[in-house]
Order: sequence, then C-alpha cells, then structure tokens
Amino acid sequence: MPFLSETLARVKPSPTIAVTNMAADLKAAGKDVIGLGAGEPDFDTPQNIKDAAKAAIDAGKTKYTAVDGIPELKKAICAKFKRDNGLDYEPAQVTVGTGGKQVLYNALMATLNPGDEVIIPAPYWVSYPDMVLLAGGTPVAVEATLENNFKLTADQLEAAITPKTKWFIFNSPSNPTGAGYTWDELKALTDVLMRHPHVWVMSDDMYEHLVYDDFKFCTPAEVEPGLYDRTLTCNGVSKAYAMTGWRIGYAAGPKEVIKAIGKIQSQSTSNPCTISQWAAVEALNGTQDYIPVNNEMFKRRRDLVLDMLNAAQGITCPKPEGAFYVYPSIAGCIGKTSPAGVKIDNDETFAKALLEERGVAVVFGAAFGLSPNFRVSYATSDENLKEACTRIQDFCASLT
Repeated sequence: MPFLSETLARVKPSPTIAVTNMAADLKAAGKDVIGLGAGEPDFDTPQNIKDAAKAAIDAGKTKYTAVDGIPELKKAICAKFKRDNGLDYEPAQVTVGTGGKQVLYNALMATLNPGDEVIIPAPYWVSYPDMVLLAGGTPVAVEATLENNFKLTADQLEAAITPKTKWFIFNSPSNPTGAGYTWDELKALTDVLMRHPHVWVMSDDMYEHLVYDDFKFCTPAEVEPGLYDRTLTCNGVSKAYAMTGWRIGYAAGPKEVIKAIGKIQSQSTSNPCTISQWAAVEALNGTQDYIPVNNEMFKRRRDLVLDMLNAAQGITCPKPEGAFYVYPSIAGCIGKTSPAGVKIDNDETFAKALLEERGVAVVFGAAFGLSPNFRVSYATSDENLKEACTRIQDFCASLT
C-alpha cells in the first residue's frame, strides 16, 4: 500500500518557486546569476505599515483572532472595496487568509465536487490548475494568444462553458502576462456570464493597483452588478504594499461561500498572523501616496525591458498594461542550437540553456499554459534588468 496520497500525483510543485530556488542555489555556489523569476516587489514595506506592526506587538495584540480575520481588518477591506471599486460588502461577506493563494484554495476546496469544471484563461498563474485538481475539480484551460494580447474573447468563453462549469477564474492585470482588460473587454465577458447563471466568477485582483499609462482597472462585479451574487472578489496586500512575506489575502462575496471558506480554514491554519493583520489594517486605511510613486518606477522598468527584449533576435514582446511581468514569445528561436550544443526545441530548453550558459533565471512558458514563451519579472533593479536583458540579447544572437 503506497504511503503517500494519490492526490499528489495530480499536481506538480510550483515552477516559479523552483526557478527562484534554483537561482538562489547557484548564487550560493558562487555562480553569477540574475534571477528574474520571483513575483515580488524589491521595495521595502512602507514605514507606516511596519510601525503599525510594531505597535501591535507592543500593545500585546499577539493572541489568536477570529479564524477569518479581525473585525478591524474586515471593516478596512469593506471600505477599500467601496472606495476603489464601488462595491458594497459587509464584514460577514469578507474572509481573510494567509495570503491570496490560501483564499483561492479554500474557495475551491469549499465548492468543487468531482466532475466540476473551472475555466482558466491561459497563460495562467501556475497555481490555478493545480489548486483545482487538489480540490477534485477539472481545470479547463482556454488559450488567450499573443495575437489577442493574451486576452480571452467572449466567443472563447462562450465556447468553453458547459453544464459542468462551476467557476470562471479571471485575473487582470495578469500573472504572467501583465495584460489588463478594459471595461469594454470585461463587459463582453460578463455579458456571456449573464447568460449562464450556473457559472460563478473568481476574480483575482491582486495586481489591481499596479497599472500603467492610462489604463483603468475594473473588476467583474463592478462592471456587471448582476454578477454580484455569484462573484468572489479576491485581493491582498502583497504586491501593491510590498508585503509578500506578511501573508495576508482577502476576498468578499456571498455569505454562504464566505462561511464555507471559514469552515475550511478553521480546520487547517486557523487565523492569519495577528501582527500581519494589524499591519494590513494600516496598509488599507493609511496613506496610499507611495503606490503611484512605485508604479512610476515599475513603468520605467517595464519600458526598459520591452525595448531591450524586442531588440533581441527571435523575440517578440508585447506591452502589458499592468503587474510587473512581461511574457515574450521566443518563436523565432525555436529549432536553433545554443553555443553549448543545446537544441532549443521548446521554451523549457530555452530557459534552462539561458540559465546555464548566461546566468539568467526566467520561468518557461509551458508552466503557464502557453508556449513558446517565458516570463520575466521586472520587480528588480534597473541595473539587474539591463545586465539580464543584455545577456538575453547575447544568448539569442549566439543561437545558430
């Protein structure tokens, strides 16, 4: 009798974490490696948020809390949804988890039954399909191609819906592409969903505040109020507030789903870190002035990376509307051979050869469900980005 659960055979470890760990191991071994795999800002957590955490410790706010979040944080989340998205929620409609990933996972665990299908636009965040599989559901990937700027069309969504569809996972701006849906583009999708009342929407808005140029963020329940009662609007403080390690995510939606999520959490992790919750209260209620300042730096980095990657032989890189990723195509490199004799037959061999021969760590596109591409996180210094992109240019030029 096997000791390990058969469930493990349905999933794979996170490729993004694997790449980050590989780059760290090579650096520790003395190799000159630039890591472009990690999806976290290189900025420090703002001082007012750190001060709020210290104050919570000094005040003895270090005990267990309600399983799904302290009242003060739920109130701050409700205020955020009203302020930023025009959405009215009450605290009983809000859940707080140990990062956005746990909130999504809990929701899927609480709602999926064997045979239930979940539509996931590809390229997708690597964890979506595996979380669906862990919860016993069936992920249905629908490719959003480079020709359509990595955005799903209404016709594609309509064609993917079946009587077994339970959720549609929506992520804008996107990880890994940075693609953001305009109001009209999202309205086309919500019009489809209004014709299929059995389909619920899980909107992952984690990169809401990381948008550039004249792009305006919008979320499904905001665009189509008719979806309010079957939408779980998910977010967190990790990206915009540079709080990845604090591990606070949240969601708002129908009370029955929120209660079910709380039930799952009560038998797994219980409450998120108390100190992190108080820090998140300050993040949401305190000054937001540094967000546009940070965004200007991200925008400059985006443009730097775009210019340099589009100058590389065999690479095409579209301009994203948000997040801190680009998702270049390497179609022009497929079939060539590296100086070390590696045949570039897919994006995984490209990424491996790039790491081994030029010391640049990126995540290969197959991990995100669409090839031949790779993901670059530009949430690092200008110096690192310039050097990494120069190495990518040199590597591509060396292919024969």
